[in-house]
Amino acid sequence: MSVNNAGDNKVFNKSNLDHYLFEFAKAYRKLAGRKAPKIEIILIGGAAIVENYSFRNETLDVDALLPPSSIINEAIINVAEMNDLPRDWLNSDFINTASYSPKLVQYSEYYKTFCGVLDVRTVKAEYLVAMKLCSGRRYKHDLSDVIGVLLEHRRNHNDITYTMVDRAVTDLYNGWGDFPQGIQEQFKQIVENDDLFVLFDKTKSGEASTKEFLLAFEQKYPGVLKSENVNDVISAADNTPSVREKLEALRAKNSADGSDKKPPTVKKSEIVQE
Repeated sequence: MSVNNAGDNKVFNKSNLDHYLFEFAKAYRKLAGRKAPKIEIILIGGAAIVENYSFRNETLDVDALLPPSSIINEAIINVAEMNDLPRDWLNSDFINTASYSPKLVQYSEYYKTFCGVLDVRTVKAEYLVAMKLCSGRRYKHDLSDVIGVLLEHRRNHNDITYTMVDRAVTDLYNGWGDFPQGIQEQFKQIVENDDLFVLFDKTKSGEASTKEFLLAFEQKYPGVLKSENVNDVISAADNTPSVREKLEALRAKNSADGSDKKPPTVKKSEIVQE
């Protein structure tokens, strides 16, 4: 399932994202009154990439660090209602994921001010790469985003090195200990690759294929795919020739590994969402 065929999901690109942020700032200023205090948000993930890079044109969600405020929440909902957006079009749900670190605010940089009341910042490049590696999801844009960021910096003769990212990993997460298995070595190989353009295309294609498979798996066996087993499902599928055989083999594997404990289901929306 491609991003452009994601049902009722809105697509955010650089042009309309800036427009929605302007509308959000305007709604906040109206709600907070003439003496509205200036607020600051930090864009992360796909939104940060859309605002700063050209290799990726769109995202389906806008993740950000947001100040806790009922007025801010109301402003977000107002913009959603006026523009036919999901009520959580701008959200901080990522703070419940492994890639969140309370230190992110220290490693952001200024992007733009809207309506004199909203300062928007984005995560610095090497820290954004560290966050993507920490997620390391093969069915989303995580690795292709990493490669895309490295590629654009390399083209601009401003390379992001392994040492820079290693330091970012230490700053945010105190090391690689909780990262997906093998991701550190994989990143070393990415940095050393002489043709990131080819690697980017190959990785992006692989992510799209993996997403398609997971959507088919979830459709055939609703509720079987879990956050804890998604990587095992993908790995098993890599070694099984046909889609039918993949589905049957992975259903059997899940049944064999079943227990009384039921980990959270990976929802279709989570697979599709960027």
